Amino acid sequence: SRLIYGMWRLGDDADTTPARTQAKLETCLELGLTTIDQADIYGDSTSESLLGQALKQAPHLRERFEIVSKCDIMLISDHFPQRRVKYYDTSRAHLEASVENSLKAMNVEYLDVLLLHRPDPLMDAEETGAALDALVQSGKVRAVGVSNFKKHDWDLLQAAMSQPLVTNQIEASLQELSPFTNGDLAFLQQAGVPPMIWSPLGGGALLQAGGSPLATALQQMADKHHLSPAATAIAWLLKHPAQLMPILGTNQPERIADLAQATQASLSREDWFELYTAALGNEVP
Repeated sequence: SRLIYGMWRLGDDADTTPARTQAKLETCLELGLTTIDQADIYGDSTSESLLGQALKQAPHLRERFEIVSKCDIMLISDHFPQRRVKYYDTSRAHLEASVENSLKAMNVEYLDVLLLHRPDPLMDAEETGAALDALVQSGKVRAVGVSNFKKHDWDLLQAAMSQPLVTNQIEASLQELSPFTNGDLAFLQQAGVPPMIWSPLGGGALLQAGGSPLATALQQMADKHHLSPAATAIAWLLKHPAQLMPILGTNQPERIADLAQATQASLSREDWFELYTAALGNEVP
């Protein structure tokens, strides 16, 4: 779906029961959000299990969603006391084990998309590419992609694979403008690969910058289009021709509904540049 429900904060909700998670999923379906973003490390390695508990209670929901999950970040945490340092692991053994763990945790038989979470400077592209191809061929993963990759990282991995990489999950927002000019979005647009967008509201900072020129411009634009400032910031991303897919990371069903209104907005080119100019802090050259 064009908007994606992100579950990295699922464990932060005061209510993490299967019924509460199921209610969020059903809200998403009502609003046309059919894609879920997960990762093996989200919620200190608990978010996948919380989703799995809900799907076990309501197995009919599985086939109505596309589940995306990520792996390769090895965190230091109470779950892994043996680790001395945070690192990345794109080895065949780790990718295979991570997928098995994710399938078990989420109570599903396959992932719709598996993403490498971060570029690994120690990646053996031939080994990693072959492992990802094999996961697709096994049926445990239907497609693969990456997250936070630059074009050179993408090209290296893709050259070692027979399966096409289907997305790159990157950060972009009115507070993170670099992808619009550094080539990240230009490359993906040229390749015809719609990017997933994490932190589309700047981790909430966009909504906490009261009184700033950007906050003022965002509020004025929101009033003009009869949206909330948050939904307006999402609509701004949706205007881009690269077909950005923002990830919404809220735990409140009513907030999901509010942000989903962004798909109904129609910002003009001048509207878009008005917010872009406010975000830059100066007019374009």
